[in-house]
Amino acid sequence: MSLPTYDVLLEATAVVSTVLQFLSGVIICRKYIQKKSTGESSGLPFICGFLSTSFWLRYGLLTDEQIVVLVNIIGAFLFLCYTMVYYIFSVNKKSFLREFGLVLCILFGVWYYTDSIEAEAEKIRLMGIICCVITVCFFAAPLTMLVHVIRMRNSESLPFPLIVMTFLVSVQWVIYGVIISDTFIQIPNFIGCLLSLLQLCLFVIYPPKSYSGQGYRLVDQSPIF
Repeated sequence: MSLPTYDVLLEATAVVSTVLQFLSGVIICRKYIQKKSTGESSGLPFICGFLSTSFWLRYGLLTDEQIVVLVNIIGAFLFLCYTMVYYIFSVNKKSFLREFGLVLCILFGVWYYTDSIEAEAEKIRLMGIICCVITVCFFAAPLTMLVHVIRMRNSESLPFPLIVMTFLVSVQWVIYGVIISDTFIQIPNFIGCLLSLLQLCLFVIYPPKSYSGQGYRLVDQSPIF
C-alpha cells in the first residue's frame, strides 16, 4: 500500500482543523441551551458564517475543488444549525429574522447573478473576489478587541486557543492555495495569518494579568471560509 502524499495529508489536516474550528460554535450554543436564552449576544457571527461558507461552497463547485466543497458543505450545515439554535433562544426573534432574511437575499442574489454570466472564468473570478472580501472582513472583525487590549494593557479578553487555531488553519489553507495556484484562497488566508500573529503578539506585549473571571473568554471568531 502506497503512503499518502504530502498533498493528501495537507488536505486531510486542513479539513479536520477547519471543521474543528467551525465546531467552536457548539460551545456557544450549549451555553444558550443551558441558559435558555441568548442574552445580549449577537447571532450575526452565525449568520455571516453561513453566508461565508455558502459562498465558498459555490466557489468550490465552480472550480471543481472537492476539498473546498467538502469543508464548506460541513461548515454551511453547522452554521445553519447554530443559526436555528440562536433563533429558538433569541430574545429578539424579529430582528434576527430580518438579519437572516437579508443574508439569504444576498446569497441568492449573488448565486443568481453568477449563474447569468456565460463565461466560466468570469464566474470564478467574481465569486473569488466576493469570497476574498467577505473572509477578510470576518478576519478583521475581532480586531475591535485590540483597542480594548491596548488600552487596558491586558490580553486577558482575547481567546488564545481560538487565535492559535485560526493561525494554524490559515497557514494550512495558504499552503494549499499555493499548491493548487489559487490566488483567491491564498490572499484571505495569508491576511488571516498576519492578523492572527498580530493578536498573538499582544499576549507577549500585554500578558494576561489574571486567569480568573473572564480570562480567555470565548468570542466568535471569523471563519476561514
